[in-house]
Amino acid sequence: MQILEHMARYGFEQVMLCHDAGVGYTAIIAIHDTTLGPALGGVRVWDYPSEEDAIRDVLRLARAMTLKSAAAELNLGGGKAVVLAVPPMGKRESVFRSLGRFIQSLGGRYIATEDVGSYMRDMEHLSLETEHVTGLPVAMGGSGDPSPVTAFGVYQAMQACAEQAFGGPSLRGKRVAVQGLGKVGSNLLPLLAKEGASLVLADIREGVAEGAGSEFSAAVVSPDAIYDEECDIFSPCALGGILSQGTIPRLRCRVVCGGANNQLENIDDCSLLEERGILYAPDFVANAGGVINISLEFTGYDEGLARKKAAGIYDTMRCILIGARNDKVTTAVAAERYAGERIAAVKAVKHIYQ
Repeated sequence: MQILEHMARYGFEQVMLCHDAGVGYTAIIAIHDTTLGPALGGVRVWDYPSEEDAIRDVLRLARAMTLKSAAAELNLGGGKAVVLAVPPMGKRESVFRSLGRFIQSLGGRYIATEDVGSYMRDMEHLSLETEHVTGLPVAMGGSGDPSPVTAFGVYQAMQACAEQAFGGPSLRGKRVAVQGLGKVGSNLLPLLAKEGASLVLADIREGVAEGAGSEFSAAVVSPDAIYDEECDIFSPCALGGILSQGTIPRLRCRVVCGGANNQLENIDDCSLLEERGILYAPDFVANAGGVINISLEFTGYDEGLARKKAAGIYDTMRCILIGARNDKVTTAVAAERYAGERIAAVKAVKHIYQ
């Protein structure tokens, strides 16, 4: 990957490579756009196969955070951090405290929070070295785990998609295939079950899937077989890049709506979904509940207000779906336009965040 070329093409402001030989880890922080405010985004901890994989991931994720905050009408930009290998438990504090020093050096341009592979305790370690961190425990003045509100937002998006695909927002009697039972997927299950949806589940951790299947009277299949399940809604809640030319032909659903980031391997793959009559819920709109939840830490957290604001994802998704239909473009293109128009409007009066 030609990093500078990629940055210029997609409007990135800054990419910071972090290495601490004393601690023994490497991280990357990407700041995509700060037109609307400081770049908020999670710290992903993952065993990346290569540096190029890590760079590609952090850039995609940071840009998605810009679009997510813009579409959710938040005064925040988009950024992301990745730690290139999962540290041993005994080294997590030193890794996150070191990373906190790098984050502090950015002077507030990037604000960290949880992501795949990082946890609230890690955010506490960050906070020992930087003030620019969110998602802290309630006892420390934070909002706690954002994933319940993220799942609530996905649920709202799913209802908006059901209205267009099935003629009404109710999910009762609909079969929903949930891929990934991590922080978001596990919080989505009780919302779907309560409304009367039937569930089919898959997770790379077999025991987790079996346990959830027993709790919610759901069918359980292997992580690969979930693509072939006949269902009304396919809900990706694991890692990104899973909707591709290889997997889309296997889907047997009417709607794709989930909590994973960057579900499409390529934005053009949304056309493949439409050709098969499958309605795609743009992921950065559907999963914005978490960033909405965290954004309230800046003004004084209120869980009731967080859920009220996340409920607005229904109307945002509905607007984007209608716009895509009227403009005869894919829902992915319509969502990026929706977010981009807000950024462009603000950029006319305000440039780089100070």
